[in-house]
Amino acid sequence: MELEKLPPLLERDGWTELFGSATTSLDHLELRDTYRVDTESPAYLHWLENRDKPRPPRQSYWQGLVSETVKRGVAVRRLRVVSMPPTDYIRFEHAGTWQTVEAGEDVRWLARESAAHLLVPSNDFWLIDRERIMFNLFDGDGRPNGRFLTEDIDLAKAVGGAFDSLWGLATPHEDFAI
Repeated sequence: MELEKLPPLLERDGWTELFGSATTSLDHLELRDTYRVDTESPAYLHWLENRDKPRPPRQSYWQGLVSETVKRGVAVRRLRVVSMPPTDYIRFEHAGTWQTVEAGEDVRWLARESAAHLLVPSNDFWLIDRERIMFNLFDGDGRPNGRFLTEDIDLAKAVGGAFDSLWGLATPHEDFAI
């Protein structure tokens, strides 16, 4: 299997290129209960101080990217496998997910114990058109520390099958109570 090492963080151009390269689907699996992404830190700290107040809607780069991608006919799905009870970070993600759902992303949630009987990939990933996989690597504290891209079709099929198994058990965002 050939893995192409990518920078730990993708800048806007990298995300635009990745999303722009998809023709049919982008499936994203998130497995961590906490992420430490510097660009999210101010919003996360604000949420911790104002949990009961909804965040004001804003059009972000990410929402625009999702919206443009969906308008091109590409299905964008995100699946979050989370521990219960959830961490504060997962509660923060849940509180803001309506914005990407509104942009066209289909988001589902799955309690980790519901996936105990399944074989699950060890890393978060983006599966592009069921042909390429970008694995997101994180350190123990949830900070991005690497990415790998592969076009190994057998691995893409296996990862796609695992994603589909999890997706079938997961709850749509609007029905998942935290």
